[in-house]
Amino acid sequence: MNKLLAILLPALGLALAGSAWAEDVAAPAAQAVAAAAAVAAPVVNKGDTAWMLVCTALVGLMSIPGLALFYGGLVRAKNMLSVLMQVFVIFSLMMVLWFIYGYSLAFTEGNAFFGGFSKLFLNGVTVDSVAATFSKGVAIPEYVYIIFQATFAAITPALIVGAFAERMKFSAVLLFMVIWFTFSYLPMAHMVWFWAGPDAYTDAAAGEAAAATAGFLFQKGALDFAGGTVVHINAAVAGLVGAFMVGKRIGYGRESMAPHSLTLTMVGASLLWIGWFGFNAGSNLEANGLTALAFLNTMVATGAATLSWIFAEGLIKGKPSLLGAASGAVSGLVAITPACGWVGPIGALVIGLLAGVICLWGVNGLKRLLGADDALDVFGVHGVGGILGALLTGVFANPAIGGVGVYDYVANAVAPFDTVAQVTSQAWGVGVAIIWSGVVSFIAYKIVDLVIGLRVPEDEEREGLDITSHGETAYHM
Repeated sequence: MNKLLAILLPALGLALAGSAWAEDVAAPAAQAVAAAAAVAAPVVNKGDTAWMLVCTALVGLMSIPGLALFYGGLVRAKNMLSVLMQVFVIFSLMMVLWFIYGYSLAFTEGNAFFGGFSKLFLNGVTVDSVAATFSKGVAIPEYVYIIFQATFAAITPALIVGAFAERMKFSAVLLFMVIWFTFSYLPMAHMVWFWAGPDAYTDAAAGEAAAATAGFLFQKGALDFAGGTVVHINAAVAGLVGAFMVGKRIGYGRESMAPHSLTLTMVGASLLWIGWFGFNAGSNLEANGLTALAFLNTMVATGAATLSWIFAEGLIKGKPSLLGAASGAVSGLVAITPACGWVGPIGALVIGLLAGVICLWGVNGLKRLLGADDALDVFGVHGVGGILGALLTGVFANPAIGGVGVYDYVANAVAPFDTVAQVTSQAWGVGVAIIWSGVVSFIAYKIVDLVIGLRVPEDEEREGLDITSHGETAYHM
């Protein structure tokens, strides 16, 4: 109707030129066009904005101090500060890179794999710029979206360090992260999450045109609500490749490498759990019922995974452990991440229960099969849990079993659901994440090894990275 009025009004004005009532007719019509345009303009809600800023802070909390303490407690005392340092500095480095070029390459239109350079250094973004949500006519300030996504970009590379903890050069860690962030994280984020937004889907033709500009995996129909492929599988594969290429720790399999502080690990796991509400519920970009569902699913799946892990551990080892409870919680958080906004509470419960048991196998049976010294079980938890959650999203998103389904923005209704087709789309996401991150990681480690070397000398590794790499100790006896 707006376009029709825009075409007719000039003609109407010419036909009535010179007539006494031309102005009287044209003015109200023009006002009607302006009013209709105002209604169509995306509306920024202060409640959504406030909620998203809180979620951004919560995701930041997941990294520093959450992940840092979780990982720090799991290593030996002589390497505690090295892990804290790596997570803290990676977080800082990724924040800077995100604002320089990361946001532009991930979330502007380019091709199916990379965005463009139009928003380098956030060029053109102002306090009045808006970003789309998942509801037509609803937006949030673009600055809010930028900083929210920055926290995802910061924690993902930091997850990787658990795989090669206690033995890699600090400079090598940072150089690897720059390469991997640029060529693995950014394209995965673009492939999965970049699209034109719901307001572009006005009719079938417009929807088809808008879909053609989306990321590769978005076009494939892969669902990833908060980062199962982009964050967890992506980082886990990089970690596994690193565990192989950096090599096993000196004394691995012969000397005790037990966690030095399960107390700190439990504190870190708890911070991760609470921060994850920002991660998952915040990914809806609004404060509404679906946000509450994602929040609820995160709580249910995590609790279920904790219980299933320690129950299985008790059967196998005779005693449930705090390490098992903390690991189970993280496995549940990982597995529900891609599914949290797509499945119902029953789906979340099943995903959590399965995650606890299967990830327990991942850090024991699968780890032995692979033969890699994945020091803090990055692949066993984040890789296995991410794959499980991504695939089960395709099953439990089905409205017939309590899921929310996939919304058709052209029809403005939930679309018919095909479980086989959706699981196939999910498999595309999993497969691309594994292959893409695997190839990029291998090349990145090779480059770093050639330029500065991956590993610290044997005597430094034996003494501990806290003293040899940073000149500090975590504890004074």
